[in-house]
Amino acid sequence: MIMPVTPIWPEASAIDENGAITFHGRTAESLLDEFGSPLYLIDTDEVKHRAETFVHAAANAFDNTVTHVSFAGKAFLSKEICRIVTKAGMLIDTCSMGEMRIALAAGVPGRRLVLHGNNKSDEEIALAIEQGFAKIVIDEPNEPARIAEIARKLGKRAKVMLRVTSGIHAGGHEFISTAHEDQKFGVSLLPAGADTGKLDVLDDLTDVTPAGSNARLAENAAGNGGADGANSATGDGHAARELQYDIKYPYDLSHEKVSEGDRKLADAMTMVADGPALAVLKEIYRHQDVLELVGVHSHIGSNIHDADAFIQAAKRMMLLRKTFYATDAYTLPEVDLGGGYSVAYTDGEDSMDIDVELGRLSEAVSSINRALGMPAPVISFEPGRWIVAPAGVTLYRVGTVKPVQLSGDTTDKAGNPVTERVYVSVDGGMSDNIRPALYGADYAVKLANRAGSAETKLSRVVGMHCESGDIIVHECHLPADTKRGDVLAVPVTGAYGRTMASNYNQALIPAVVGVSEEGAHVMIRRQTIDDLLDWDVSE
Repeated sequence: MIMPVTPIWPEASAIDENGAITFHGRTAESLLDEFGSPLYLIDTDEVKHRAETFVHAAANAFDNTVTHVSFAGKAFLSKEICRIVTKAGMLIDTCSMGEMRIALAAGVPGRRLVLHGNNKSDEEIALAIEQGFAKIVIDEPNEPARIAEIARKLGKRAKVMLRVTSGIHAGGHEFISTAHEDQKFGVSLLPAGADTGKLDVLDDLTDVTPAGSNARLAENAAGNGGADGANSATGDGHAARELQYDIKYPYDLSHEKVSEGDRKLADAMTMVADGPALAVLKEIYRHQDVLELVGVHSHIGSNIHDADAFIQAAKRMMLLRKTFYATDAYTLPEVDLGGGYSVAYTDGEDSMDIDVELGRLSEAVSSINRALGMPAPVISFEPGRWIVAPAGVTLYRVGTVKPVQLSGDTTDKAGNPVTERVYVSVDGGMSDNIRPALYGADYAVKLANRAGSAETKLSRVVGMHCESGDIIVHECHLPADTKRGDVLAVPVTGAYGRTMASNYNQALIPAVVGVSEEGAHVMIRRQTIDDLLDWDVSE
């Protein structure tokens, strides 16, 4: 009888009558026999389904707003994946010449590509401009002038947006939390030493009087066509005049009808107006002959379980958008809220409910824009892990199995005392999955070629490399009869496995095999010893 595996496994995986794990009807062992070990599996049907699901969820949640969804190529990129996600309606985020070239080689047109990066080369920028990328995401204050210079030399106009460090950060590890100040990405929303408490007004804008202060703000800009008129004044989305009035005095604060909420909002906008992000937006705007400013971008972290932090970041981006309109009468068309949507790596872990959380985010975005008197922007998202991680499984052959006696004060995750742990070594390790060593990431594992015939024992799955931290699964329970030659399967490895793989100890990077209803096929071939020798060109 065929039995389903737990929810963290690809939907088309199952356990057959012999206790072996299958993928679209193929046993794990037969796949290793055909394609070699270790082996990355990607269920391409599941990638397609998840990509379509996210695109539809975004469109449904923001039913009155245009949405764009880009696949974060850093999670996993191949020509086949490029074709799958773009057919599902996605753009693709790239952040290196290699990622750009793979997407272009897959036939993805430049208008469906985005270039990110905190240290872009001139060659990468030039290729993005020549290919007409949907946007180049500016990451630092000197970049507008660089991109403008390259665009002028090419005689083309580039679409750009600014990555803003919102001060809202989330994610399970410091290395994947990307919106706090002390890190390499983006331009700060607020000036150094700013009183972030002034932004609390964003959590309660019911005190703001849209018919009062916001109406006066619109009237002040009306001399240049108002919000919509300003953007149509030049026919290209740019305002005819640069400055409307001093943001430090956006309202007549002496007016008797001015509420406390108005005053707090004025203080918050004044603070944002003094921040680095607004200064860089103005610098981009100064090059509008060759730079088309399409919006602002925020990325707060990774593997985030709910919309709470996204909502806070979105509010700050909308405040920046309002402040830029107030100072320059230019309405930024798009706000990109980045990626970071979580998946469950082990049974019992939470993953983000996309329908529910995008719905919450949509309500917050609509509410803040109504309160600020601003039209809704295009809202963009950048899922990567959520699309491909659950579609991936890594298969290994077991080598050494070594019981190790432990000291009396050792406990397992549940706090129970343990006296023995079985170290199960496999033919891969940190060279094909660095995340446990780098982030302390947890994974699940199953004996995949048969059913165990003995009770389970506390185990740790480790790799073959010369590092004590070369751990794939920190704590698990495998059958006591697990032995050399058995097959282990580790699920949820579709993201940041192959893309972060290395040749540590001159290990060969495994093949990536796509599995679907149509069968199994090689997506990316396995490295060979000849590859290693060919790269070494010394005499």
